[in-house]
Amino acid sequence: MRADVQVALDKLFSTSPVRFFGLYEQHRYETLTYAALTQEGQYAVTISAAQYQDVDIGESEAIKCLSNGLWLNRDGDLHYAVVLSFHREYGREAGICVEIAVPAGEDGVALVDRCFSQLEAAINAARSYRGKVLSLETEGDYQGRSKGVMVHRLPQVQRDAIILPEQTLKLLDRNVIRFIESREALRRLGQSTRKGILLYGPPGTGKTHTIRYLAANLPGHTTLIITAGQMGLLPQYMTLARLLQPATVVIEDVDLIARDRENMGGPCEESLLNTLLNEMDGLKDNADILFVLTTNRPEQLEGALTGRPGRIDQAIEVPLPDDDCREKLVRLYGGGLRLSDMIVDEAVARTKGVSAAFIKELMRRTAQTSIMRGEGEIVTSKDLAEALDDMLFTGGRLNVRLLGGANDGP
Repeated sequence: MRADVQVALDKLFSTSPVRFFGLYEQHRYETLTYAALTQEGQYAVTISAAQYQDVDIGESEAIKCLSNGLWLNRDGDLHYAVVLSFHREYGREAGICVEIAVPAGEDGVALVDRCFSQLEAAINAARSYRGKVLSLETEGDYQGRSKGVMVHRLPQVQRDAIILPEQTLKLLDRNVIRFIESREALRRLGQSTRKGILLYGPPGTGKTHTIRYLAANLPGHTTLIITAGQMGLLPQYMTLARLLQPATVVIEDVDLIARDRENMGGPCEESLLNTLLNEMDGLKDNADILFVLTTNRPEQLEGALTGRPGRIDQAIEVPLPDDDCREKLVRLYGGGLRLSDMIVDEAVARTKGVSAAFIKELMRRTAQTSIMRGEGEIVTSKDLAEALDDMLFTGGRLNVRLLGGANDGP
């Protein structure tokens, strides 16, 4: 929460300081404290230009966060000093240390209480990240630590771009959109406001696209995206979710860490599963947290996750597109191509059993074929046939599986 802390620090101490100094530490092994500023000799802290780090919070400009510094301030007749530094503790993530030095007495105590109360309030408000799409940046040395928060600028997905069977859309609306709208009423009736959704279906059918739609259409919700490789950071993610609620916690490919216990690879995988179950169980009923889990292999999931209401409340299939959906997908991904009804009908007829991702790639290749032929916008039956041939036959069965084609051919 460095960005929120920095905004609060600027408001508290930087509006009218008597003096401000940047600080330079030659050896950064311990947390810089007020007492350390009096040290002399080779390792003495020296005055320098202030050093800042830009922290991206998903806005047009980053927040400039001070690395360390010293304020000499006055509050009426009370003189006080504030030291900001990184807090370093071996084996733990670095934090921010704020130390306030005041004269003894009630006035000094009151000042300290007021300052720290305002800092705590700024952190709890968490305005910098609330309502955004976030993930944690992991260290490259695989020590299970986080470098900070990454803000994702996902494209806005409108409802007409979610091409799914009507029954699937109704389930999404009722169990997500309408549920969120009913939370306050549910809370007044003593009902739980947490919920778990499982999106399942073959690869390329639109599960990730659906999550983007939900993230863009849940006003005020913070979305946390967790990959299977980041499950070791689940406790940190859940701390963020509780702080930034109402929140949506997305775990993609959950089967990678939540397989049936009989098919698990070892104790490490079981430990990750237990962490997930414990975190979902540990939420209070009034927690405004929505879990959205995705999988391509629902039959492999552990029964303790899927067989207990309160963890997964609704499973929603994201199936391969039917005829009606394939027609909409062809027109959607056709973009600026001039597609006659005959070409659309032919594309629908020849893509039975393929995924939405397959149709997206098919229309791109059809456009390329048309460009190579010199037409550009106008698509012919030959253009479509050539693109389908490359995707379904020339490249072999492996190519068909990679592109999300039908298992038994068109």
